[in-house]
Amino acid sequence: MTRLKIAGITLVGTLALGFAGLASWEPILASAGTAPPARIYSAEIIRDRFGVPHISGKTDADTAFGVAIAHAEDDFFTLQDVVAMSRGRYGAIAGEDGAKIDYVYHLIDARGTASREYPKLPADTRALFEAYAAGLNQYAADHPAEVKLANLFPVSGVDVAAGFALRQPFFFGLDSVIGPLAAGEELRREHGPDIPGFPRPSLDDADTAEDSSPKQARTLVLPLGEDADHLGSNAFAVAPQKGGGTTTLISNSHQPLRGGVAWYELVVESGEGWHFAGANFPGSPFPFLGHNEHLGWTNTVNTPDMIDVYKLELDETGTRYKLDGKWRALESEWVTLPVKVGPVVLPIRREVLRSAHGPVIRNDNGAFAIRYGGIGKLDQLDAYYRLNKAKTFAEWEGQLARMAIPSTNFIYADAAGTIAYVYNAAIPARPEGVKADWRNVLPGDRSDLIWQGAVDYATLPRLVNPASGWLYNSNNTPFTAAGAGSDLDPAAFSPLLGIELKQTNRSRRAYKLLSEASVLDRATLERIKYDNAYEREGYVARLFDALDRIPRNGDLAEARDLLASWDFTADSKGRADAIALLMIRDFMSADYSNKPFPDVVEKLAAARDHLMTHFGRLDPPMADLLRLRQGALDLPMDGGSDTLRAATTWDVAEDGRLSLKHGDSFIMWVEWQPGQRVASRSIQPFGAATTRPRNPHYTDQMKLFVEHKLKPVHFWRDDLLANASNRQVVTNARR
Repeated sequence: MTRLKIAGITLVGTLALGFAGLASWEPILASAGTAPPARIYSAEIIRDRFGVPHISGKTDADTAFGVAIAHAEDDFFTLQDVVAMSRGRYGAIAGEDGAKIDYVYHLIDARGTASREYPKLPADTRALFEAYAAGLNQYAADHPAEVKLANLFPVSGVDVAAGFALRQPFFFGLDSVIGPLAAGEELRREHGPDIPGFPRPSLDDADTAEDSSPKQARTLVLPLGEDADHLGSNAFAVAPQKGGGTTTLISNSHQPLRGGVAWYELVVESGEGWHFAGANFPGSPFPFLGHNEHLGWTNTVNTPDMIDVYKLELDETGTRYKLDGKWRALESEWVTLPVKVGPVVLPIRREVLRSAHGPVIRNDNGAFAIRYGGIGKLDQLDAYYRLNKAKTFAEWEGQLARMAIPSTNFIYADAAGTIAYVYNAAIPARPEGVKADWRNVLPGDRSDLIWQGAVDYATLPRLVNPASGWLYNSNNTPFTAAGAGSDLDPAAFSPLLGIELKQTNRSRRAYKLLSEASVLDRATLERIKYDNAYEREGYVARLFDALDRIPRNGDLAEARDLLASWDFTADSKGRADAIALLMIRDFMSADYSNKPFPDVVEKLAAARDHLMTHFGRLDPPMADLLRLRQGALDLPMDGGSDTLRAATTWDVAEDGRLSLKHGDSFIMWVEWQPGQRVASRSIQPFGAATTRPRNPHYTDQMKLFVEHKLKPVHFWRDDLLANASNRQVVTNARR
């Protein structure tokens, strides 16, 4: 054999070994997780005619075990993504996008937070998480062909808790700080506290102020399934005196229709008194919103000033920072991020830095530390569990008063006729009297600016049983929530809270329609919930004012005139609805995200070109453009990017149609009528089995969804058994 052949064989062998190493190093390095303590669980899963699982067990832990099994039966694909995120391994599945999440996982010390705080949780809460982990492990063991990543299972309760620690800050915009800092871009802030030289805009000025949009620029959206540029939800509560004797709670959360923060509907029940109908996200043993027999609640995203950024002064080595005149060493840790590229997984080394303030990011402009509400805490796991089992308003509010749940508005109603709105937020307890511009980047060399803990619950905006008889929130300021004469006065709240003064089109429409109604019965509320109109105010007014300035001749004249004729509704009845739909979203996004206002001429030209290219006309029916698609089903949609009937964002398909991906998602309508037990109805955009194309419940709710219809929730066991389609007992006992 010639030397050339030998060299060639050696090279091929070396490449083969290298390829094998890149294909196998990650699961070997990761190794298997730790299984929960050995215990036998047993749960019954009864599915109704739409495949929605009703999970019951002797204990709460048994039920949580069943929750994991039921959810895995419907969407093990997404559950594995969430598990991989909770172990810093998502890049091995999702490549570069997954590695971004893994980096943040290490940066905010999600695993360290879980490891420190999880053992402090009450025993029954930990038992719930251990049981849920056992359910995931059981399903993975029973279905090895479905497992995406070697050594991903078993998982423990700490692993599940780490997923919570990772995801919770993103609901109040942590990604919109990390992204610009990592890219070396400017942070765009909303309003801040009143300090000399930095006046706070008034509520009346909030929509026209240059910095009136949510606090930070949302330039990096980590692929957790949440499109942060288009956060949105609607929530309504009506007291019996306004609702014709009925107490009503409407949950209308706008989440992505697929992915790690898409809603999954379920009903849970146990022999220990846990009985709740609602929805959770993948990776949770309990629902996050919904109702029990006595009470219910729903949530909308709020945008308080939860995050502070500090610029550090580093020494010549770049390894120390100055604090109170002394040099301190930056905490440094090197981590390996797995990045899947084709058939191999590359190991990418990254340094993670922290200071006394929190995580640290270095860019060309220096080193910046981040501190945010709820940092290093995990007691929301216990608080949500207790909320599920609360029986009275006092019990329920007692859990919120712990300030354990870092953010989101809560709209509440109960069987006694109480309705309430709480602007829930673990807002940093910034020291009064300290001279600092909290809205901008702070000096990192002063320890008096490193706050500890959250403000008192009593300082937050809160309304209980307003005279109007109704409450709502549509991601707007808390100072419009209950109507004239019932709303809170913004002057009564400290500017250090950084409470947003924002309005949305959904808020303007809800406020107007609720205020005009003499009775908020079911029919009236349905008209409000599915309203698809815009007010010519805020960014909509700016858009159409700019449109009026476009010359009435030229190549855009026809498109301009068509859009100018729009009736400001997204009901797919008007000739201009399609072109308006294409136009509105980017202007809404700029307003929400405090980005530069788009060029109207440029956007109008793009909308015209899109319609002419794919439809051959400027005025196709909007329903031909906006679609709800899953598998072989392709249905027309109504609504718009900031209407109460929300069709917020979409993917543009090859045929030019807009395939909805974010907007109205899980809707739940709860009613307590005099002398009757609680009843509810709900709907999902697709079906219960969101990633199982062969399952009959893959698309079986779609037609109802597009027709503005709801299906019954079988909360009570007798009703469930009369409408059951499948019944099974699941256990981890050896068979």
